Amino acid sequence: MSKQKNDTKKAIVPDASVETSSTDTPRTPKKVIVAGLPNSGKSQIFNNLTGEYSIVANYPLSTICVKKGKFRMGEETYEVYDTPGLYCLFIHSEDELVVRDLIFQERPDVLLLCIDANLLKQSLALAADLMELQIPMVIAINAIDETSKKGMWIDSDMLSQITGIPVIESIATKGIGTNKLKIAIQRARVGKLSIHYGDIMSRGISTVEALLPEPLPYKQKTAILALLNDPFLDKYLIDAVSEDQYRKIQDAVNEVQEYFKGNLVRTINHKRAEWVDAVTEKIIKRQVALTGRVSETIARMCRSVIFGVPILMGIIVATYFLVVNVANWISDWMEKLLWLPVQTRLDSLITYPFWKDFFIGPYGVFTLGVGGALLTVLPILSVYFILYNTLEDVGYIPNLSVLSKRVFDKIGLSGASIMPMVLGFGCKTMATLTAKTLTSPKERYITIFLIAFALPCAPQIGLNMSLLGRVGIKAFIITFSVLAAIEAITGLILNKIIKDDDKSCFIQALPAIRMPNLKAVLKKTYYRLFWFLEEALPAFMYAAIAMFALDKTGILKIMKVFLQPVVEGFLGLPTEMVDALILVIARREAAASVIIKMSENGHLNFVQSIVAVVLTTMFVPCLAHIGIIVKHQGWKSTLFMVSTMTFTSVLIAGFLNRVLLIFF
Repeated sequence: MSKQKNDTKKAIVPDASVETSSTDTPRTPKKVIVAGLPNSGKSQIFNNLTGEYSIVANYPLSTICVKKGKFRMGEETYEVYDTPGLYCLFIHSEDELVVRDLIFQERPDVLLLCIDANLLKQSLALAADLMELQIPMVIAINAIDETSKKGMWIDSDMLSQITGIPVIESIATKGIGTNKLKIAIQRARVGKLSIHYGDIMSRGISTVEALLPEPLPYKQKTAILALLNDPFLDKYLIDAVSEDQYRKIQDAVNEVQEYFKGNLVRTINHKRAEWVDAVTEKIIKRQVALTGRVSETIARMCRSVIFGVPILMGIIVATYFLVVNVANWISDWMEKLLWLPVQTRLDSLITYPFWKDFFIGPYGVFTLGVGGALLTVLPILSVYFILYNTLEDVGYIPNLSVLSKRVFDKIGLSGASIMPMVLGFGCKTMATLTAKTLTSPKERYITIFLIAFALPCAPQIGLNMSLLGRVGIKAFIITFSVLAAIEAITGLILNKIIKDDDKSCFIQALPAIRMPNLKAVLKKTYYRLFWFLEEALPAFMYAAIAMFALDKTGILKIMKVFLQPVVEGFLGLPTEMVDALILVIARREAAASVIIKMSENGHLNFVQSIVAVVLTTMFVPCLAHIGIIVKHQGWKSTLFMVSTMTFTSVLIAGFLNRVLLIFF
């Protein structure tokens, strides 16, 4: 899409439900980048536009990588990019750099800015930043239903007139405004930004801009970022210009910076803040709210020590009883109704012993592979994910992170480390990816280590609850208390032995506590279960085939004999536990399903159940997780981490076995 002249007329797009048609022949898809503050509804709008599904949650960092989808409007195809949260184009973290690099490299035809109506001023500051790129834009004002309850009304018509950009009011969680957004994207406009930085600053921008080579995109914005000493811009310029040009650019930058004597950032921010205040004054209308601030009160209670800890304990206990009673009942029902008839039929049909063992033996593709994934793991994850997704949707997770801050401070982690740690209870691999937002190498290392070590992910928590529920709630309390103590002690040790550096800046957005959207919760549960089966079912089957091969070749028997002194003697576990320890490397859920079967068959007592859960939680990370750690820390550091975790987990589990036998 070519850049269009600023539209001085009212730019709000009229209501229309009929898609516009075009006689033009199909062309190359136009690129639309969805940008906005963290937790501003970008992923939900991406889902609504494309029909794809990107995880939506009521907290920041739910989007940690770029996702791409398409939609058609008339004869035109649009390629839409969902991006991580962005505060400004002056980069503070790697996830923000991903967004800016995407914009600079892809040169989008349209920027779709998601504005969180609850964070209007911060969103408008980002809007001003993006408008300086001179890319056609559309603004979607999201969460207007929440601000209306607070007695705040945003005049979207006026905002459109001021900026010259089409503005659409949206309630993304309900799909309201999606059709209007599609039409608005066709009519995107380059914004009108009435910010004057002063004559000297303007001349400085023009001077630096003139030194930039013609192929470089967004020259004016690049000049501004150069004057601000953006920490990631140097490499970009060095790659784009000659050494002589780079030196001239630096001289021009230094000259302007010398005049302002270190106040350049303050000057630019002050001018933008004046513009934001002026716009806000014109577009905001307030009235006395008709509803109380119940959600804010509940959020404060979740963050406080007095009420927050009991609320957290209540959530954990409720989750435990639902997983143990409901999920285990579903699992037993599925096994009796669905699996036993199939197993009986296969047993009668398959007569050759080798193939009978291959399909329905102890390490059979159907018994350990398909059955383990569908009959043991899936029912438990279904119940657990519904509960976890509900907590995400109501906005509890960020408030929990604030409650946890006091603990994390003690182990050398700033508030910036809290969200990756809390997200580890959902998926350890994804949580490790979010650790790239930490600027302190020490914090990043400690956070990644703790996520990988004794922190159970969502599938593990659900499966561990199911297993421990078979021997009583006392086992559950002991197990998770031990794991919490191990994490705290490990953090303290790492904090002492790793050299101090600057802590990461902590900015935590706190979304409003809201009623859960049942449709959104069930949809997210469906996709998480679908993705689990898509990834885990083949892994379960490959693991079953590998275990079958190890068994038939006698290697598994040799391993069990070799490890018997450690497994039976030191850890106090049956030798079948070797199967689980091998499967941990492939999928922790596969290992948990084996341990649950051991418990069902009466091969694990009270103490052994606790030791088995603690050991497999701390044991070597799965292959996917190891791959992400390598990406962050390199092979040398990862090998040290993994070997330390493996050795330490065996030592701690053995010691725990001795202590528990004294009391039980």
